Amino acid sequence: MTLEAVLASLHLVAILTLVVFLSSQAALCRTEWLNAAVVARLARLDLIYGITAVVLLATGLARVFWGIKGASWYATQPLLHLKVALFVVMVLLSIRPTLAFRRWRRALYATGALPAADEVARVRRLVMVQSHLLPVIAVVAVFWARGW
Repeated sequence: MTLEAVLASLHLVAILTLVVFLSSQAALCRTEWLNAAVVARLARLDLIYGITAVVLLATGLARVFWGIKGASWYATQPLLHLKVALFVVMVLLSIRPTLAFRRWRRALYATGALPAADEVARVRRLVMVQSHLLPVIAVVAVFWARGW
């Protein structure tokens, strides 16, 4: 029982950390606010966001394999499959912003140039889609927890 509580707590901390760093990216990735410090910060936030996504996946898998219910129970849960699929979509959507943030930082250090406004808008849109998928995953989790 203690292991289940620890695993659930770690998973929840990873979820909340993901929310914080994704929200920070969404807040900072704006043309009107972009400067050298923000470009560097976006790259750093994205690194932490990526690490957090890996920790979130690891804690979820730990709950599946070491939790009380066991992998055979989780394998039959369609809402879990929906949550994982939405998480995979979020991960796929995060690839372009990650590459953009790294490219922006390299260009900034090499030439001092900031990204173009249209590119910032495209990247922000992807970050915003991710940030809107996250509450959908939470809603699915609530329905799943209530036995739906």
